[in-house]
Amino acid sequence: MRKSTIVRIAAAALTVAMLPALAACSETVPKVTSTASSSTASPVMTEAQEKKIRTKILDVLKQADDSKDANALAERVEGPELEVRSSQLTIAQATGNLDPHATIPDKISQTVIPTDSSWPRSIFTITTTTDDQQSQRLLVLNQDSARSNYKLWGLVRLFQGAQLPAFEIPKLGSKMGDADDSGLVSTPADAVAHYADLLQNGSGSQYAGDFNDDQLRSDLATLTATVQKGIEANAGTQTQTFTVQPDQIKVMRAAGGGDLVVAQINSEWTRTAGEGRESLPASDAEKALFGDGTATSSMKVTYVNVVALFVPKSDSGEKIQAVGAERQPIKVEAQ
Repeated sequence: MRKSTIVRIAAAALTVAMLPALAACSETVPKVTSTASSSTASPVMTEAQEKKIRTKILDVLKQADDSKDANALAERVEGPELEVRSSQLTIAQATGNLDPHATIPDKISQTVIPTDSSWPRSIFTITTTTDDQQSQRLLVLNQDSARSNYKLWGLVRLFQGAQLPAFEIPKLGSKMGDADDSGLVSTPADAVAHYADLLQNGSGSQYAGDFNDDQLRSDLATLTATVQKGIEANAGTQTQTFTVQPDQIKVMRAAGGGDLVVAQINSEWTRTAGEGRESLPASDAEKALFGDGTATSSMKVTYVNVVALFVPKSDSGEKIQAVGAERQPIKVEAQ
């Protein structure tokens, strides 16, 4: 068997195998707790207004899904989700089917509406599970200014058994946080940067002791190790680099301290076949994104990774916990 074929089969098998780990999630999101004495602020909108905004966003997404055309997304989608959804639609054009992971239920378990009167402002909304029992989605809806549309900025699929924090204001709201929030085991910005280092270096990261285990890291470690066996047997190499995207971070403060942080980390996975061999796409998604490209000995796949982290208070004795993620290839190119 050709060296490139062995590597391709190993990568494809693990790419498929790692997906179910992110697919089944019991509805463990806690109800919002009331700590009214901590603040007199009120949410900036009602549940009905949030539903109206979300429905408009989902309508635009449905139209794009039905036509498999990403051109209309910019009206109601931005940030990392625009890159993720555009890639999913590009793949759907080639395969004829939209990835089931793109499904967003129209019913919700909870919404957390900010109490901040300034802009930009974000709403964190947690959906129900999908009809086929995929995990709940955490949606981040963002408004840049008073007269701009709310847009879907980010989406993560919650891990199985994920426990999200409760939020402060009775019934709905909480105060938005900042990338530089203090009083935590780490600022949100540093937590994201350290998590990116952990994704890249695994147990060898200097920050490994600051985080609890999570599904994304476990699945990536399994995938990388399995592909490595095939690559080593054929004198090839692989490298992965993870890079935090500047300013692509949203933060919501939780009751009793701690921040729920959603952020974008991009990664590049470069696979090189042995001498005289071609490195080929490892899945139908990669094939669709590679299109009519000409294969060489090396292939680079760019991913958008959207991660949700809970960063606890500095005196809590707790570690940082990843509670959900979305990982999507957006570009495949020969090197």
